[in-house]
Amino acid sequence: MKESINNTKLHAILHYVTPPSDKQKKGILDFLEKKYGPSELELVTDLSLKGGFILYAGADVYDWSVKGRVEQLRKSLELSNTDADGIIPLLKEKIASFTLERAHEERGTVISVSDGIAVLSGMENVQYGEIVVFDSGVKGMVQDLRKGEVGCILFDTGSEVGQGSTAVRSGKTAGMPVGDKFLGRVVNALGEPIDGLGTVESTGYNPVETPAPGILDRQPVNKPLETGMIAIDSMFPIGRGQRELIIGDRQTGKTTIAVDTILNQKGKGVACIYVAIGQKASSVVQTVEALRRAGALEYTCVVVATASDSAPLQYIAPYAGCALAEYFMNSGKDALIVYDDLTKHAVAYRALSLLLGRSPGREAYPGDVFYLHSRLLERSAHLSDEKGGGSMTALPIVETQAGDVSAYIPTNIISITDGQIFLESNLFFSGQRPAVNVGLSVSRVGGAAQYKALRTASGTLRIDLAQYREMEIFTQFSSDLDDATKEQLIYGQGLMRLLRQPQHSPMSLSEQVITLVAAMEKAFVKIPLNDIKAKQQELLDKFRSRHAEIIEEIEEKKIMDDELRARIVGAMEEFGLQ
Repeated sequence: MKESINNTKLHAILHYVTPPSDKQKKGILDFLEKKYGPSELELVTDLSLKGGFILYAGADVYDWSVKGRVEQLRKSLELSNTDADGIIPLLKEKIASFTLERAHEERGTVISVSDGIAVLSGMENVQYGEIVVFDSGVKGMVQDLRKGEVGCILFDTGSEVGQGSTAVRSGKTAGMPVGDKFLGRVVNALGEPIDGLGTVESTGYNPVETPAPGILDRQPVNKPLETGMIAIDSMFPIGRGQRELIIGDRQTGKTTIAVDTILNQKGKGVACIYVAIGQKASSVVQTVEALRRAGALEYTCVVVATASDSAPLQYIAPYAGCALAEYFMNSGKDALIVYDDLTKHAVAYRALSLLLGRSPGREAYPGDVFYLHSRLLERSAHLSDEKGGGSMTALPIVETQAGDVSAYIPTNIISITDGQIFLESNLFFSGQRPAVNVGLSVSRVGGAAQYKALRTASGTLRIDLAQYREMEIFTQFSSDLDDATKEQLIYGQGLMRLLRQPQHSPMSLSEQVITLVAAMEKAFVKIPLNDIKAKQQELLDKFRSRHAEIIEEIEEKKIMDDELRARIVGAMEEFGLQ
């Protein structure tokens, strides 16, 4: 022990009501010297204990007082959700089974408190990430271990924690209550409901920090997770278990893509978790209402740490949401989690790190900011059949400044994820929604996580769009164009207009396939740009009313052969589109 190494005696204090006998005193000293080395004992009379004694040995406290027993009994009698008729039998049961559980605990004393950070002395055996409980009931998590000091982040305002306050080790790491009943609810970063609908019944308690599944526990990402957006599903397909980054400037539709993806999971057995980090409360309310109106809240849990919440809560929120998503994944189900957004998460972590006295690095972020996000995103996986076959798909969102994808946080997360959907401001402001940049967006899983019908129907769509964008740039200052170039520009403009999609209006697989077949057959080339969307809707309505069997075959088989394509083209000719 530290005391014996330094050849100094441990100064222990014994609080008592009845003075100990010489034999008892010798027994206590023998115990102290055996555990802590050379020790001395100070005796203090304390009538408030009512009986028994409390022994303070450094950071350790041994409580065998009547006062301590009463406090434990009080905590064990905290009752909730119990009707009046059941209180008396429950009280009798609690009292009959009550035993003094804890005689030993390790305590620390607060040296300073500032901006949600408490520095404590003592607690020499506390572990990184362990939860400590202050005497006011406020909880904190250990985030910094130094010689003789412990840095702790507070999960509350910290107004009840001040210099001289004491804290006790819990022996537990931070966790999140989990269960199916969390779907349809709005909770904070600690799993406490904030929607005014009462308590949430949990079935378990998952740690917020767990190791990512190993390679042998995973299987390839090959099952599509449809977003309902034709621009994404056709060119940048997302698979269940994938991590696809949504990146772009402020107000370019990043959250809309994530919310529309959640809306498109209706009836598909996917549990969705939306984590709002550092957003305005009014923005979160709008998102929740959009989910509620579309009937998507019943299979979605919203985890909220708003801009007005403390940095520790913003820091822990995505890990709490991930713990809830892992519950569904480990149960053999499919889960989708949205982190909105990780830029604000990194800013909160930077604030905590600077307050804890860690050295700043690039852009003042600490050196482990890459590990901060990698250990979060790598927990997404498609588990092997031996592990239940569940999956967790992550859609992290990152905000850029003036389209700069080479900044610190964007480059970090791009290197962690399996692709990115880049939203361009110029496209957004020109009316292209979603404003997906075809050149900078990519899915590293690709066609392995795409239905064959959609892959066949999309054909050369991405190449055609890339050629159109390049040609558009070179011809914008030219007035004399040949017929082939004009035709290519008109075709590309039509494709861009077809990829426009109203907010919160996901398309089914059959609607996307029919639209893409018509586009690749250049059925919309001679239609004025402003009439293309109306003509597309008219085409889909006619298919639903006159050729429902084609739609049913696409939705059921999810493949498209030459015969089915010919039937789709034939129906288009019947409608006068060829």
